[in-house]
Amino acid sequence: MVFLVFIGGFFLVGCPSTATLRPQDAHLDVSSSCAKIVTHINFTDRIDTLRDIYRAFSAGCDETVITYGRQAQEQYKYKTFRVFKEASNIFLPDGTFIDYVLESYERGFLSVLVAISYSRLHNLAATQVELRRLDHEIFTPLYNFGADPVNLLFSAILWEVLGEHHEARVDWNRLQGQEGQDEALRAFASRRLSQLTGRDERSGDWNVYAMGSFPGIDWNIEFQDSSTGYFSVNPRQSFLPACFSESGVRVSTTSWFQKIAMRHDQGYHPLLHAQSWLRLPVGMVYSLITFSAGAGIMVGGCFVDVAAEGNGSLCQLSIHGGMALMQETPLVLRNTLRPDLRHWDNVPSSFLFTRVADVEDEPCWRSVSDQQQRRAKKIFGRHERTPTVNGLEMLETNMPSDPLRSEEDRSPKGEREF
Repeated sequence: MVFLVFIGGFFLVGCPSTATLRPQDAHLDVSSSCAKIVTHINFTDRIDTLRDIYRAFSAGCDETVITYGRQAQEQYKYKTFRVFKEASNIFLPDGTFIDYVLESYERGFLSVLVAISYSRLHNLAATQVELRRLDHEIFTPLYNFGADPVNLLFSAILWEVLGEHHEARVDWNRLQGQEGQDEALRAFASRRLSQLTGRDERSGDWNVYAMGSFPGIDWNIEFQDSSTGYFSVNPRQSFLPACFSESGVRVSTTSWFQKIAMRHDQGYHPLLHAQSWLRLPVGMVYSLITFSAGAGIMVGGCFVDVAAEGNGSLCQLSIHGGMALMQETPLVLRNTLRPDLRHWDNVPSSFLFTRVADVEDEPCWRSVSDQQQRRAKKIFGRHERTPTVNGLEMLETNMPSDPLRSEEDRSPKGEREF
């Protein structure tokens, strides 16, 4: 009876009402492809919602990205601790009934997509607001935390495109000073910071390409260091190496993968780390029960066959059945200990940022294979729809090198701290 009450309460807690999670009504894109994406969105499935947002971005459904991207930021960013759910998580595979919480890089990348979508819709003011939100998402010490070089690079370049050089310099300086990051990216950031200080007149000319698909994840049980847990997490395909040239930089999303791989580190998520160690003896008990049940079937079946003076067929059947169950013991242990590796999985594996008009002239483009080039997609660039100031479109043919106006004439704004 107690067991039934436990299970009933478990499902009541683990299944939140869908009424509060449905997307809000909004004026959305009317094209058939965008409408199909909107129809598919279901906020109760958090990972699939993230996939749909990126599909909408790739299809040019900017209003869809803005509407649902903002909602995902608000609804998926906070960790809600419930004692019953956290306790039950010890006895089940990690994350079975725990709502997915956005990683810090996922919160940042949502802001990047929303900012670019605003710029495509000619809304300069909203683009700036979203870039300031991006800065907040990157550095806010929430449940999932940590600065990310890819989103910082997006921030620096988008501020440049908007003509806000003092804002861009803050992010270039951050990239230059990040310890443990790829030296190619740090070198490019240092060079770009020097160029902006010298008032490089081509500061607004940037094109961004998404390259490849985020790799799948393999994991194994590997006891090395008690502070990092007992999981070995590796990508199924390697990431492209970083590359920088006089005109551009290519950076992989390996830093995003590293955030997934370190989820069970004591210093990053103490609760997940503790739960994983508590789950270890539970998994062993489950596997021992499975093994004992298989042995019991073998012995019991043969005993019954002998007692009934049978012809041995029942004993033979029991042996086969018991052996089959005993062979599932390692699988039971593995499934019980399985870590929560959910993530936004249809994002690119690399981004290329270049200032050349023809991407074929970019050395970091030419260094990848023809197949990778064919799969690449331009997601932002000089020839995108231009933003507006107070509703007046800035025509590209008449735009100065700085898309707005010189820094001396710009209204002063408070600079962010380095």
